[in-house]
Amino acid sequence: MNTPWTRSYPAGVRWDAELPLSGVLHMLDSAVQRWPERPAIDFMGNKLNYRELSALIDRAAAGLQRLGVKPGVHVGLFLPNVPQYVISFFAILRAGGTVVNYSPLDAGKVLAHKIEDSQTDILITLDLATLYPTMASMLSNTRLRTLVVGSLGEFGGLPEQIQAQLLQEGQVSNVAYGDRCQSFAQLLDNDGQYQPYPLEDPTTTLAVLQYTGGTTGLPKGAMLTHANLSSAAAQVVMTNIDNDKLMHEGRESILVVLPLFHVYAMVCCLLFPIAAGAEMRLHTRFDAGTVMREIHEHRVSCFPGVPTMFTALISHPQVRDYDLHSLKVCASGGAPLPVELMQQFRALTGCQLTEGWGMTETCTGGTFTPAGNYKAGSCGIPQIGVTIKLLDTEDPARSVPLGENGEIVISGPNIMCGYWNNPAATRESFTEDGFFRTGDVGYMDEDGFIYIVDRTKDMLLCGGFNVYPRVIEEAIYAHPAVEEVMVLGIPDEYRGQSPKAYIKLRSGHAPFTLDELKAFLKDRLGKHEMVQALEFRSELPKTPVGKLSKQMLKEEVEGRRSNTPA
Repeated sequence: MNTPWTRSYPAGVRWDAELPLSGVLHMLDSAVQRWPERPAIDFMGNKLNYRELSALIDRAAAGLQRLGVKPGVHVGLFLPNVPQYVISFFAILRAGGTVVNYSPLDAGKVLAHKIEDSQTDILITLDLATLYPTMASMLSNTRLRTLVVGSLGEFGGLPEQIQAQLLQEGQVSNVAYGDRCQSFAQLLDNDGQYQPYPLEDPTTTLAVLQYTGGTTGLPKGAMLTHANLSSAAAQVVMTNIDNDKLMHEGRESILVVLPLFHVYAMVCCLLFPIAAGAEMRLHTRFDAGTVMREIHEHRVSCFPGVPTMFTALISHPQVRDYDLHSLKVCASGGAPLPVELMQQFRALTGCQLTEGWGMTETCTGGTFTPAGNYKAGSCGIPQIGVTIKLLDTEDPARSVPLGENGEIVISGPNIMCGYWNNPAATRESFTEDGFFRTGDVGYMDEDGFIYIVDRTKDMLLCGGFNVYPRVIEEAIYAHPAVEEVMVLGIPDEYRGQSPKAYIKLRSGHAPFTLDELKAFLKDRLGKHEMVQALEFRSELPKTPVGKLSKQMLKEEVEGRRSNTPA
């Protein structure tokens, strides 16, 4: 097979290097053995070293086994970036179970679907008003049978008076502890003697169910095995650690502001730091001022993010007050990276902002940008062990030559083994020779660099999250005044894209404001899916047979935009 990207690999890194296909826990055990006293987590100024983290994981694993966790049992995580997430993730695997990540951004009906579809019976969350009530309600109307509820202050994160104030202000919920709801402290109340379950085959044993959006509405669960995740983490290690002295094992500090429930963060901000013996500096949310202070005061060396975060940093009015030159590696993913942003960031920090491409189904690993070998507009070259082909969009049996557009298909040890409980979707997503069909259209140049130009799937990228217009359209159709609706992505300087609704009203109904529409959609859409612009039309474009034509609307809108004076 033609592999032009191998000539673009950085010195000392081989595309055909052997990747470990081991259990995820092997990375943790190795880190604990090699760096027991090295800080593993810093959360609100409180630290856990690798030895302490491992002991907590063992206790959580024993507690989970008391609740019935064993091979085949799926345990949900509905958490922000807190120590409980890190502890629980590895404890679920230690207990023999499978992790199911849940996004606090999701609407209630999506969360309920994930619980039923994934067969989640136990779920771990926090007592925050934005989290606990949602899952407490699921105890009565889904298969969910047990909640484990932690708090921000459990690991010294908040003084007691602050916790009391949050409770008084309604930001923390009163938890109804009982037979079906226990505290995280209760989960840990044991000697850490868990029942080990040997990992028979890392290439088939499910580690994580990671849900990805669906073009027809409900999300699908990508089945990520232990080998998928261990190879994905190894790809990041081998292209960044001791490579041209970018970073080194056991010495780095990584800023964790990307949400760990997202596959990008799960690999690059959790598994990669563990594999590299790095310190994870956890933040529950992104705030540009806080991030700058963190980098400046604690000499953070690695910051994985999305373009919106880096834009917020360089645009901050106080950015010149901080020294950000400790940064060695800053990786951007989730959305295309503007060249101007990359240039401004390097001028400010001295750090090359690199771009990569991947998907939930590829454990975030697809391409990476080699150190010192950047090409404008490209998302990089295939990762270690990854093969990428481009297929003719009209005749998928034919591969297109270099420089010609085609659908990107990918294979490698980090590619999911299929969609949970959905063999039809799995069959449709793979070629006969086992390549995953990404739905992205692009081309490869003579040096193996990939350029993405379009998508065959109807999907938007909004602040690093996949957003499907059909999901939004279905929610808007529930409005009694709406006769027809189409949703397109419009350019957004901060988020990359934002959804805009084009609506034809029913006869006799008056227009409504964007804020009124948002209020109507609040319980129907996730925060990342919310409509950000609205336009009413007397008619929406249709094909000759009377079907709504999104393509005609796109062409009309883009033509109007290009004719607008600068």
